[in-house]
Amino acid sequence: MSVQIILVIVLTFLINLITTLSYSVRIVGIRTGRIAVSFALFNILVLISRTANGFQAPLLASSIEKNIKTGLDSNLTDFRLIIFSCTLATIMGGLLIPTFQRLLSTAVNRFSIYKSVPKVIYHGFTKGGISFIKDNFVIPDKKNITLLEFNKDFPWRVFLMNVAAVAIITVGVIASLYAGYLNPDLRTTSSTLSSVINGFATILMFVFIDPYLSVMTDEVVLGKCKESHFRRFIVYMVLARIAGTLIAQLIFIPSAKIIAYFSGML
Repeated sequence: MSVQIILVIVLTFLINLITTLSYSVRIVGIRTGRIAVSFALFNILVLISRTANGFQAPLLASSIEKNIKTGLDSNLTDFRLIIFSCTLATIMGGLLIPTFQRLLSTAVNRFSIYKSVPKVIYHGFTKGGISFIKDNFVIPDKKNITLLEFNKDFPWRVFLMNVAAVAIITVGVIASLYAGYLNPDLRTTSSTLSSVINGFATILMFVFIDPYLSVMTDEVVLGKCKESHFRRFIVYMVLARIAGTLIAQLIFIPSAKIIAYFSGML
């Protein structure tokens, strides 16, 4: 395995970890009563995620270009490991949500005092801040899983749309790049199709899933919905992400073949 592939796996892991942790931001906003500040502080991690995303595709594309030029076959295992890192990061992110929720809540409260992001970050690296992180590391309660109910009240529509969106986004870029192996002459065209694929998944996210989460957040703030119900819904969304990354393993090769086919038609 090349150094470039290892970097891609690490970056992919980081991107999916931050994306999963984003579910806890709404809980922090509800508990602290500072939803806007919660998202503002979390955007620091989003910036890191987007930076990692900017390096991910070029590194993978460079590795593919070198293999094609030297006549090497595609190493399917590398791509499987990249997708697996998405699953692993989502699971770890789900397990870290209670801990991250406590840390972000403290950061939000400290920001209301310092009114400075650098000061909040600096405090996190002090001796007291590191001790606080250690003291607030918690393992998720097993009741979050055992009390799940897949009955008629289960949000099947949002759950399944989230599964589909995650599966598509997970394979969007790497399937487009892998299609370069299937049709080397049109690998540039194939790689550009990733934006079209991810665009469809983004529509699902921002038109159906995120508004539903936003409505639930407002209902908790207004007292129309219990926080325990909202937390359970977050668990559903994490499970949907895990399922989506697993399904991505199944649709990866078919997606690459479809992309290679359409590249030849353009």
